[in-house]
Amino acid sequence: MSTTHYLRERLAELRGPATSPRPLDARALAALAANPGCRRRALLDAAGIDKGAVAQVLGAPAPFGQSQFAFARGHAFEARVKAEECAELLRLLGAPEDSGALLPDLSAAGPEGRTARTRLALAEATSAGRWTLLDHPLLALDVAGSAAYLEPDAVVVAPDGSWTVVEVKSFPILDGSADPVKVGAAARQAAVYVLALERLAGLLEETTGPVRVSHDVLLVCPKDFSNLPTAQFVDVRKQLSVTRRQLTRLTRIEEIAAELPDGTTFDLRWSEDGRTPTRPAPELAAAVEAVPAAYSPECLAACELSFHCRDRSRACGSVESLGRGLRGELGTLTTVEAVLSAALGTDAAGAETADPAVAALRRAAVLRAEALTAGGASCH
Repeated sequence: MSTTHYLRERLAELRGPATSPRPLDARALAALAANPGCRRRALLDAAGIDKGAVAQVLGAPAPFGQSQFAFARGHAFEARVKAEECAELLRLLGAPEDSGALLPDLSAAGPEGRTARTRLALAEATSAGRWTLLDHPLLALDVAGSAAYLEPDAVVVAPDGSWTVVEVKSFPILDGSADPVKVGAAARQAAVYVLALERLAGLLEETTGPVRVSHDVLLVCPKDFSNLPTAQFVDVRKQLSVTRRQLTRLTRIEEIAAELPDGTTFDLRWSEDGRTPTRPAPELAAAVEAVPAAYSPECLAACELSFHCRDRSRACGSVESLGRGLRGELGTLTTVEAVLSAALGTDAAGAETADPAVAALRRAAVLRAEALTAGGASCH
């Protein structure tokens, strides 16, 4: 049995035999790349497990994801952008009205078929020397030994053969600028698409020659408070570099799965109507805790299990719950109790220590005590 086939079967066992996998999309990959040390998220995402449902069973649901209204608004805006054979989108890209752009059919059976069809369409478009727009192509990216399928809003091939990612978002560009937080999230997501395209371009070089994948992603948004589309190019080189580096740091999925206790499963045991998970919470909690997590406050904006992991981190007194920056400053002090003991000089190391973190904490404790004493004296 090949390693790939074995891993696929192992992930199916972890997910549950009657459960369909949830696709690993670019948003999830961007969040995973931002926290490569979290084995829990890496394994559950690779297995296609519904983390939101898991959090619901554990009693710690997170208000994560878009509302139905936001989804509907986004789909309506994208439909407008791509109306009349994507004429408006091509105009925003700078294509002339009489460009005769090609819009190849990318339909195929299953993700493997759609990925192969996208690959063929990109190769043909690169050689054609004409404007070509691929609407919702499907790209494959190997992530820690597991295949992830990614679907950008569009990829445009220019007459010079270069490839450009297009992201359509429903947040507005007001007076020529957009919310930097939302633009940053879109850039991180688009960087995943660019990375997948770069790897595909490398595979196609023998047949198409060198291909330039643009690091400038076209971000299409509503203009001001209207529904009229406008666009700006966003340079994602920084996000691409971070994503590439972080994804290479991920522990391979088969290694994480091999360390699990025998019989571990994340099967939610859905009810007959497929709407209600029936797995007892203690059983599922034991399975989740069998996989190490790397919680930080940043997880609250990116992971459905963040509330559960935060509760566990606080219960253990872990300093990770205070933030990655502070965790790095504290060195060998890994719990809040150890930090307080070091600051108050009640730890086993005694008053003298070579640890700069401990010395800084004790100096801060002395300064705080002096400030409180001076403040109390001034009140009399």
